[in-house]
Amino acid sequence: MTLSLTSTAKTYPDGTRALMPTDLDIPQGEIVSLLGPSGCGKSTLLRIIAGLEKPDEGARLLFDNEDFTHLPVEQRKIGMVFQSYALFPNMSVRGNIGYGLKMQKLAKSEINTRVDEVIALCQLEPYATRPINALSGGQRQRVALARAFAPRPRLLLLDEPLSALDAALRGQLRDELAQLLRSFGITAIFVTHDQDEAMAIADRVAVMSHGKIAQIGTPEALYRAPESEFVARFIGAAMPLGRHIETDTLHFETGSLTLPAPATDKLAFVRAEDVRLDDNSPLRAKVISVTFMGTHYRIALQGLAPEPVFALHAALNAPKVGDTVGVSIDPAAILMLPNEKKAA
Repeated sequence: MTLSLTSTAKTYPDGTRALMPTDLDIPQGEIVSLLGPSGCGKSTLLRIIAGLEKPDEGARLLFDNEDFTHLPVEQRKIGMVFQSYALFPNMSVRGNIGYGLKMQKLAKSEINTRVDEVIALCQLEPYATRPINALSGGQRQRVALARAFAPRPRLLLLDEPLSALDAALRGQLRDELAQLLRSFGITAIFVTHDQDEAMAIADRVAVMSHGKIAQIGTPEALYRAPESEFVARFIGAAMPLGRHIETDTLHFETGSLTLPAPATDKLAFVRAEDVRLDDNSPLRAKVISVTFMGTHYRIALQGLAPEPVFALHAALNAPKVGDTVGVSIDPAAILMLPNEKKAA
């Protein structure tokens, strides 16, 4: 493995456990996202890898089998892109990209060669002589990436790289960021609280909760086979379903569904795209809200579960609030997850 973390934890002097003992292996060239809500430990883990936080005793961090647990920041050969980009407004694009190379006291010819190389890679040629404050948000992101990549780091770390941008720009730059990171061919780790961002960019996503990695896998694996209620809710907003399960039958107030396999002591969850309005279904629910989303309606239904269940309804019109409608759910789309409260 290119990067290997063993028993990496962080406890602050007041006793706060920001990160529980964590193991993580990342192969060469892989892009991994640390995804989770505020306070889950993702930024702490990133800062430990960068050398900005000191881990608890017993941690071991290896890069290509070289132990860098106690190396200072400047010796780790790690590039960082911060949330604010931290660019120098009084310097041109070239000046920003070459700044770190000057600090390394490289020859001027080598600096120029590397700056030219990353400017071309990041498609910044038309902006090379412009000051930073004359650039758009997307152009600044590319400059920040170019500056981090110019020293040829062995690892690139990104801390919420898109959070400073407005929503309209975010989607466009998310795809651009994914493309650039892959063109670099570098091992990269980025922190985000945005599941769409993580799923679109990363090869693997580590979902974190309460200082631990709850599950790690490809975006497809996390979405289709979550291992816990937390992951199912966080990735794809899965909703609890049904009143109770008896062997292989999920019971509702107005009907039941036969599950593909016995699921005693488990909980059923479903995602909105798998809930359909169907006049021929015996399952009934009351419409409590209708939201037009452009390509579809998002309809909240009462009566299928203790909390509202949402359906995505792609049609030219929608039922009215207060209507009772038929609902169908493919049993194969239902996620059967451990009953964590019962297990505890």
